[in-house]
Amino acid sequence: MSVLEMKVPSPGESISEVEIAQWLVSDGDYVEKDQAIAEVDSDKATLELPAEESGTITLKAEDGDTVAVGAVVCLIDTSAERPEGFDAPAAVEEAPAPAKEAAPAPVANNAATVSPDPVASRTSATNYATGTPSPAAAKIMAENGVSANHVNGTGKDGRITKQDVVAAMAGGFSAADAAGWGGTRDQKREKMKMLRRKIAERLVSVKNETAMLTTFNEVDMKPIMDLRTKYKKAFAEHHEVNLGFMSFFTKAVTEALNLYPSVNAQIDDKEMIFHDYADIGIAVSSPKGLMVPVVRNAEQMTLAEIEREIKRLAIKARDGKITPDEMAGGTFTITNGGVFGSMLSTPIINPPQSAILGMHNIVQRPVAIDGKVEIRPIMYVALSYDHRIIDGKESVSFLVKVKEMLENPERMIFGSKDPYEVLLGL
Repeated sequence: MSVLEMKVPSPGESISEVEIAQWLVSDGDYVEKDQAIAEVDSDKATLELPAEESGTITLKAEDGDTVAVGAVVCLIDTSAERPEGFDAPAAVEEAPAPAKEAAPAPVANNAATVSPDPVASRTSATNYATGTPSPAAAKIMAENGVSANHVNGTGKDGRITKQDVVAAMAGGFSAADAAGWGGTRDQKREKMKMLRRKIAERLVSVKNETAMLTTFNEVDMKPIMDLRTKYKKAFAEHHEVNLGFMSFFTKAVTEALNLYPSVNAQIDDKEMIFHDYADIGIAVSSPKGLMVPVVRNAEQMTLAEIEREIKRLAIKARDGKITPDEMAGGTFTITNGGVFGSMLSTPIINPPQSAILGMHNIVQRPVAIDGKVEIRPIMYVALSYDHRIIDGKESVSFLVKVKEMLENPERMIFGSKDPYEVLLGL
């Protein structure tokens, strides 16, 4: 009998422990090499743990357990023979070769696609009204307004899978289901995920440890909207990516950071660290909570390159495939509450950064243009900053510069005969 001890690999620097979010296999199951056997939560991201060898698995930890990096979480009997009729699940995509301190493979979009069929072996009598959805299932439920009360979870311990939600939507809901809450006055307690706990700690520390202030302004979005309308088809055909607002804001921010470097700096004990680059964090809402993937060296990118990178990172974050390295660092953050309808807010700084820009929804408002009242698409913007390192003059001037470049996109470049086409890389 040959037994392999599987230990928790290091998800990244400064991470000393992780939480077993969910085992994707049961004790005694036969597993294939590179098969996803567990979802693991760190304080930065959710990762997937692949089997290192084929064999029969013995679990040494339970769902929800917090285990140290390097601890043994399961045993694999590599001498066990493959059962007859065993259908090999899909292997983890692009699983990295085992290496010292290697990060585990990223989380798959839906755990059910990389694990054995759970219906035959794991369907339980657990009340489906209290089932916990997988990340992919939670995303579909949120997008379509589907309550967990209306979905029968067939995963382990009644866990709701993506297929369960699709099946429930295809079958429709009864009039009783559509009537609203059940009104049972029941309560349910859930342990906070490690990622959510870390977010909570960071937000509280920012409020307690920084001298945070917020300055506001408004941006007339008509020039940008007219520019997008004129060039969006050519841009999409030429660059194979859509032209959005975020690339304009990122470009305007990087230009303004060059003029006001303290907004791009941070405090380290009694020193100030200034960065000769702009790594821009883009806040993204995901089923696991707020993620902030980082666009590296955004100051060197074109609009098309920024759009491609934001799209790539946002998809990975929302599908639960983002890695800690893709969220580490960052010198400035942009968050867009406008996609959820926010009119105005005071975003919280993402430590150890010193400032964050908040975008909001675009609303048609009356404004004075050359002495006349016109209806224009206006967005309120907010800059929260750490007053310990950024003075009021710098913060206000920075935000005014961002406003000026958005209202006059040609100011993002100089010396061009046709600034719009050069800006768009056409």
